[in-house]
Amino acid sequence: MTSRRKVRVFLDTNVIFSGLYSSRGAPAAILERFIEGRISVVISQQVLEEVVRTIKEKLPEGLPALRRLLTGGPPEIQTDPSSEQIEKLAGKLQFADAAILAAAINARVGYLITGDSHFLGNPDITKECGIKIITPAELLKRLVKVAKEE
Repeated sequence: MTSRRKVRVFLDTNVIFSGLYSSRGAPAAILERFIEGRISVVISQQVLEEVVRTIKEKLPEGLPALRRLLTGGPPEIQTDPSSEQIEKLAGKLQFADAAILAAAINARVGYLITGDSHFLGNPDITKECGIKIITPAELLKRLVKVAKEE
């Protein structure tokens, strides 16, 4: 029996919020795989703060689910990147998005998972940063493919 490493992914705020908002769809399936221990999730302090703030404002009934997610098998929390790291990327993205990308790069994950068109509509970022930026649905397709190959 071969032991394979779990895929490490960095989740953007919108993926976590969407997964908590609806139990259907790719974001929810990703959170479920994380809870089951099938993937490793990394988020930054900024993402954590954004998720908590957004859930409190837009989906307060989701707070218990968020608490379970964060305490059950907590995601790895990547420290926020330095101002210099963000500035290097800020010319290509909005400042907040540049901070997310810099944190994902620092975390050395395989994928940045997002639904944000600022990332997805800019293929040059992937080439320059050496990180795969994909949607939740794309991640699920890759995970299914890997599972079939085992």
